[in-house]
Amino acid sequence: MPEQLGLFNEPEVSSQSNAPEPKLEQVIAHTRKKRNGRRDEFYEGIPTERIVHELPESGRICPECGGALHACGHEVLRRELEIIPAQVRTVEHVQTVYSCRNCETTADDKAVPMVKSAVPAPVIPGSGVASPSLLSFLLCNKYVLALPLYRQEQELRRLGINISRQTMANWVIYSSEHWLTLIYELLHAELLKNDILHADETTVQVINEKNRKPSQKSYMWLYQTGKYAERQVALFEYRQTRESEHPLTFLSDFSGFLHVDAYSGYKKLEERGVTIVECWAHARRKFDETLKALKKEDKPNSEANTGLEYCNKLFALERKYDEAKLTPDERRERRGIEAAPVAADFFAWAESVTARCLPKSKLAVAVNYALNQRQWLMNFMLDGRLEISNNRAETSIRPFTVGRKNWLFSVSPKGASASSVVYSIVETALANGLVPFMYLNHLFQTLPNISTSQLGDCLPWNPLVQQICKIPAPDSTSASAQV
Repeated sequence: MPEQLGLFNEPEVSSQSNAPEPKLEQVIAHTRKKRNGRRDEFYEGIPTERIVHELPESGRICPECGGALHACGHEVLRRELEIIPAQVRTVEHVQTVYSCRNCETTADDKAVPMVKSAVPAPVIPGSGVASPSLLSFLLCNKYVLALPLYRQEQELRRLGINISRQTMANWVIYSSEHWLTLIYELLHAELLKNDILHADETTVQVINEKNRKPSQKSYMWLYQTGKYAERQVALFEYRQTRESEHPLTFLSDFSGFLHVDAYSGYKKLEERGVTIVECWAHARRKFDETLKALKKEDKPNSEANTGLEYCNKLFALERKYDEAKLTPDERRERRGIEAAPVAADFFAWAESVTARCLPKSKLAVAVNYALNQRQWLMNFMLDGRLEISNNRAETSIRPFTVGRKNWLFSVSPKGASASSVVYSIVETALANGLVPFMYLNHLFQTLPNISTSQLGDCLPWNPLVQQICKIPAPDSTSASAQV
């Protein structure tokens, strides 16, 4: 994607040599200096180790009279954040066996009763190695940081741990099939309760698919709740093809508005009463691509620039509504007054342009795209909760496309399905303000030890889950938001 952030040139792109460093706090004996509140907020909640630098005994002699020096003040010269690399330790789960001393001495031929302490069930039975934290660490590395298993294998070896990528892959599949799928199914049910959803799809290569060549494209589908959903859900689904049967099946109980691109397969849902809302960002992008192909001197007065400006006006209005924090009803009303005339002028202009551009030119493609999708592009006007673009789904599917560049393909359908489940859990956790590692760790500690009737307590919006897994929310004005 053109807007995709480069992963390896961040220092060159983000560096600002004139950006000021936060001021350092000084504490001197017998004086009170105003505390630097913004700097303190940055360090709030982080454990602090204080290193006091002192003179050796031999150096504590007054240069004037030779008397003994004593400490009369301290000055904090700087604060630093220290990173402690991943630490590994062995945890032994020891079960205690209890016996009755009275029965031990009085029982004749009867067996002495024994009672054993309860021990939490393992996340991977029979593994002897995998813990909830280790499994969460591996999954976050792969599905949040896009670090392939073979690289994790190398990194663990540098820590003195030999776990093969094949073993790690088995753990991913097992944890997905036995634990995370339980949460996935509940999230799917929650998703279908909404009346506004987003959908998107992207390709994935799966090597060992039955009756298919390794080079054939498979697909990862994404379905996500809308902006105003109280409970945010983002679900991935692996399927071998791009056939319309897949969204028809996944959204079988859904009715309402569906944000999508112009792929015709989604329009089959209209037969079930679903209203398709297409993406103005896609329409805008085609004019932008047309404009980029022109010479610099031809751009300002070009038809492509005119089409782009119409689209930009619509997006500018949406930004204005966001800044004004309009309610959905207010947004719908303002769109009817301000955005509808702009859209009407845009389509009138597009119809007039078709006679003036070459049939197969980039401009013709952009104009015809907009005219052909006019009905669905205008549907965002129907409800103030609807969005002008499908960027929400594209943003959620981007972590998968970034990861795909690193691991390139899935070996088996089982692996691809497992990945779709883990991506779903991770993206849903982030959408609900949770730290993915902490949420996965909580799930792997809890799921092996509860009944199916208690699964609802593990969903991302559960108060206890929110309490222990929530991402800290820094004040937007604090130093932590700027550093």
